[in-house]
Amino acid sequence: MIARVAWLLARPGSAGAAASVLPVVAFGVVTALLLTVAGGAQTFFTWTDDTSMLYQSLAVIALVLLVVPLVSLGGAAARLSARRRDDRLATLRLLGATPGVVRALAVIEAAAFALAGAVLGVLAYLAAVPLIGLIPFRGEPLGAAGVLLPWWVLVAAPIAVAALAAASAVLGLRQVVISPLGVRTRQEAPRLHWIRVVVGVGVVALGYALMSAIGVAQVALVLITMIAVAFGGSLAVLNLIGPWVIRLVASGQARRAKTPVRLLAARSVLESPKAAWRQVGGVAMTSFMAVFAGVGVGLLGAAAADGANGEPDSAMLLADVRTGILITVIGSFLMVACSVGVGQAAAILDRADLYRSLDMLGMPVDTMEAARRRSVMSPLRITSVGSAVVAAIVMLPLTGVALIIAPLSLAVIAAVLAAGIGIVWLGLVVTRPVLDRAAAG
Repeated sequence: MIARVAWLLARPGSAGAAASVLPVVAFGVVTALLLTVAGGAQTFFTWTDDTSMLYQSLAVIALVLLVVPLVSLGGAAARLSARRRDDRLATLRLLGATPGVVRALAVIEAAAFALAGAVLGVLAYLAAVPLIGLIPFRGEPLGAAGVLLPWWVLVAAPIAVAALAAASAVLGLRQVVISPLGVRTRQEAPRLHWIRVVVGVGVVALGYALMSAIGVAQVALVLITMIAVAFGGSLAVLNLIGPWVIRLVASGQARRAKTPVRLLAARSVLESPKAAWRQVGGVAMTSFMAVFAGVGVGLLGAAAADGANGEPDSAMLLADVRTGILITVIGSFLMVACSVGVGQAAAILDRADLYRSLDMLGMPVDTMEAARRRSVMSPLRITSVGSAVVAAIVMLPLTGVALIIAPLSLAVIAAVLAAGIGIVWLGLVVTRPVLDRAAAG
């Protein structure tokens, strides 16, 4: 019986097929990128010479940096999968369905979409293996055999992705289980406290202190731990204080709004600052990475000019690190692109009732779109700059001001920020049809 109801719920609703296709595509991209990075990393761990430890450490750093957008994308896809059938599940609650039935339906549908996308991701990875094998490291291509993961990993990956989606769906549908009417009226208003800023400043200060004291580390494990705590804590701070800062700015914009677009945009952000943050959080993380990428490229350029001295091993190492930085940034951008599109589609479905009401009152869809665009782009500008500043503060003791503001570093940072803003704008364009259908009802 539950399986039959789940099949009925899986059919496209008022949001159209895009709300079903986007989570599948997102989970497919997650799986393909995860397998691609893992396949390349496994090659590094087969090396046993003097430089193997450096390559293995860089591979671990790349995997860690991709974990944040991976989790963000998985959560966004699961939320969209949940939002597209919130009303249907709430109706089932009104008809007498138990919380256990609602939870089972949420798990089944979210896991099914994730599993379908993950299987497509595995197929995409297998198709890309010959191309991945052409990527050069240490003066020669990795080789298709070197980046091909064992069969059991290819089987376990879709199961793991489906489990992540199922867990996210259960957590995301707590309001449905609590009360069917609570979902429709959104009774649980988000609460944000200034203590977030205090904690955030403390964590950034700790990261700065760790980077200042990194020279005293005599053991490699201690050094890696200090870097991981500084970087990981700084990334966590972005998620902690980001919604608070967005709410503070939106409150001022709402008070000063002189046009319907500005007022609607500010009120949309204030309705749920956490939701507004989720739409731009991926780009904020990428902006954070942009500073590291820019400093890394600048450092490599300085080393190539002053320290390589024509040694082939040094030149090869610099080229390999540059390749690793490029791959990590590209992978992060692909995840962020999917996360932005999926997150914005979920936000539209969250406000479907509002858009229908505004349409009935005579507001043009173009005005709604302008307000939606402003409600996303305004927080984006704040978070992009703020994330880059936090990263620069943490990196300051390690690299100094001169390297951060070096022309090559600034060029890379600016390029990454511009690409991130472009990705968000593209996500707005792609999800416009979802808004049209939501407004039409």
